[in-house]
Amino acid sequence: MAAAFKALISSETLPLLRSLEAGRNLSACLPYGAKTLSLSQFQHALRAEFEKERSICRCSSDSTTLPGSSSQGSDEGTDSVPTPIVLIDQDSDKDSTVVEISFGDRLGALVDTMKALTDLGLDVTKGTVSSEASVIRTKFFITRLHTGRKVEDPDMLERIRLTIINNLLKYHPESSERLALGEAFGIKAPQKKLDVDIATHIHVKDDGPKRSLLIIETADRPGLLMEIVKILADVNVSVESAEIDTEGLIAKDRFHVSYRGAALNSSLSEVLTNCLRYYLRRPETDDDSY
Repeated sequence: MAAAFKALISSETLPLLRSLEAGRNLSACLPYGAKTLSLSQFQHALRAEFEKERSICRCSSDSTTLPGSSSQGSDEGTDSVPTPIVLIDQDSDKDSTVVEISFGDRLGALVDTMKALTDLGLDVTKGTVSSEASVIRTKFFITRLHTGRKVEDPDMLERIRLTIINNLLKYHPESSERLALGEAFGIKAPQKKLDVDIATHIHVKDDGPKRSLLIIETADRPGLLMEIVKILADVNVSVESAEIDTEGLIAKDRFHVSYRGAALNSSLSEVLTNCLRYYLRRPETDDDSY
């Protein structure tokens, strides 16, 4: 029988939790005089920070537990490593962007991840932890610190995703072999690599008279969200909300979209599907990589 529990991280306890975690401050990576990092600079900063601490955080299978992680047995093989999942949900809460993270039963309090999110100028207003069937799911409800509103900017959503995955690789290096980004950030590249042609599936469905639901499943890679949003903008399709789901090597994204305030007709849906299929199946270039 699946055991279940729930714990609430209240706004009163968050300052205390944050004070316990020194964390990293990526503002130190800013070029002199710059106020913000571009997404490309941010990706390179993450990789540089990871490489800098790699010798400290590298764990063998029988190493001691790092902060924010749980101890693991030394005889676990590749097949026993669970699939990491990072879900960014814009629909379930009207005031906050909800981020859900799971990695089997291996996640700890994720204080380090909360600190990393605040370093992005975000406010973690609430957190919940639930466990069912030996899978721990941690949810963070986050808003922009300066506006108090949910995150709408695709660039920032991609930064959130990369930050969480980077922290997962840092404290749980065994997740590297289960993540597409493990080849760039991780200690061990995934043994299994997806054929992009086979892994890419695109569907457009009706979602009422004023919008359509675009469902994309494809091989994950850095900058994928920005790539999709740019393609949508090129054909004048507006994104009203999105759910960004990273499941190991695969990205499963859902976008509520419209064209001039209405749902997409069959012709536009076909054009959009063909454009996405063409661009998503292209080999990665040096500009897309880390």
